[in-house]
Formats: sequence, structure tokens, C-alpha cells
Amino acid sequence: MTLLNAQPDAMKHLLTEAQAIAVVGMSDDTRRASYQIGMFLKQVGYTVYPVNPTLHQIDDLAVYHSLEDVPGPIDIVNVFRRSEYLHGVVEDAIRVGAKSVWAQLGVHDDTAIRRATEAKLPIITDLCIKVEYWRLNVQRPAPLD
Repeated sequence: MTLLNAQPDAMKHLLTEAQAIAVVGMSDDTRRASYQIGMFLKQVGYTVYPVNPTLHQIDDLAVYHSLEDVPGPIDIVNVFRRSEYLHGVVEDAIRVGAKSVWAQLGVHDDTAIRRATEAKLPIITDLCIKVEYWRLNVQRPAPLD
């Protein structure tokens, strides 16, 4: 099964090996979890691609209007959208060849999980990527900058 929620070793492997994370629904509001977690992911060394059709820039990061606009390969699509949009994000992730989808705390949709499973796309739902990063004691190389 592609739902990794109950597979801590697989989640840790995913977080350890990933290089690029597209944060769908990332906000430029520093009070929002999507901003804080996106910046945390950047700070610990991931390449972060904010995806939000209403923005052009978040701090020093260019913002992309869709997953199709992201200029490089995507290891994790981190989703900060309501549950009813998860299926569409999964479809987009499949279309662009993303390696996995991680839906943030409170974001879950059985149809999206079934679609990801059909496509053999690993998916995690209703878990915070930052909390799991710390809980699983992920070790990554120090950022170059």
C-alpha cells in the first residue's frame, strides 16, 4: 500500500532522501503554518518550491503558480490545502512525476489516497511534516549556504 502513515521507517527514508519539496498553498504570511513550515524545510536544507497562484515571491523564494511550473524534479509535494482539494493535487503530482505527496495535519481524502495508491505514488495524510521530521530524528547534511 502506498499510504505511509503507519510506516515510520518509510517516512524517515522519504524525508532523509528527499532534496526538493513543493509546498502547495504556501503563504507569505509569517503567522501561517504553511509559511513557517516551508521556511523550516528550507532551513534544514531542502530546496523549497512554494506553489500558490496568488503570489509571486515569498521572502527570497520565487513562487510557482502550479506544480507544472516548478523548474525541477519534486521529491515531496507538501499540501497545505483543504481536504477537498487533495485529489486534484494528487492528480497534478502524478502528472508532473513527483515522487510522493505529504498532506499536512487535518488534510485527508480517501479518494486521493485511492488514486495515489493506483498510481503507486507514496502518500502521507493528516500529519505535519515538521513534527514527523523531528519525531523520526531525520538526519540531513547541513545546508550549503
